[in-house]
Amino acid sequence: ITGQRARAAFDLQLEEESLRDDYGRTKVGQSMLLARRLVEAGVTFVTVRVTGWDDHDNLVAKFKKRGPVYDQALAALVRDLNHRGLDRDVLVVAMGEFGRSPRFDSKSGGGRGHWGSLMSVLFAGGGMQVGQVVGASNRHGEVPIDAPYRPENVLATVYHHLQIDPATTLSDFNGRPRHLLDHRQIIKELI
Repeated sequence: ITGQRARAAFDLQLEEESLRDDYGRTKVGQSMLLARRLVEAGVTFVTVRVTGWDDHDNLVAKFKKRGPVYDQALAALVRDLNHRGLDRDVLVVAMGEFGRSPRFDSKSGGGRGHWGSLMSVLFAGGGMQVGQVVGASNRHGEVPIDAPYRPENVLATVYHHLQIDPATTLSDFNGRPRHLLDHRQIIKELI
C-alpha cells in the first residue's frame, strides 16, 4: 500500500468523470470504484464496508433510500470488472452477517429482526459459474429447503478461489492444531 501504484489508486480524480457517475457520487459508489482501482494497482484483497443496514423500524422507507445507491454501485463494479477483463481473477462477494425475519414487526414500526436461519449472498466474477440462483427457501422465506449452505460454505468457496486449502491447520496458542474451517464444503454449483 506504500508503493506509488497503490497510492495513485486512491486519487479518484484520475478516473473518467462518466465512470465516477456510473458508480454513483456517493460514499458507497466511490468506495467500490476505489476497490477496483486498488485491485488494478496490485492489492489482492479489498473489503468495502457498507454500514448502517441494521434497521429495526421504518424499513421500507430506509431501503428505498439506501437500496438504489448500493445497487448502482455494485452493478457498476461488476460491469467495470467484466469490461476490464478482471472477472476471471476478481471475486466479488456481497453479503451481511445474517438474514432478516420474513415478517415485518408492527410493534417496531415496520422493521424486521435478525434471522439466522436464512440469508442471501451474491457472488460475481472469480471465474465462478454465476448468473444463477442457488438454493431456495420455503414459501414464507423462513428456512432453506434446497441447498442449505451456511457461512462456512461461503468462506470455503472464497478460500477455494484464493487457492487456500480450507483443511489447512494452524496451531493455536496452546500448540493444538486447528482447521481454518471445521466445515469445508464449497458451494459446488459455483465451481
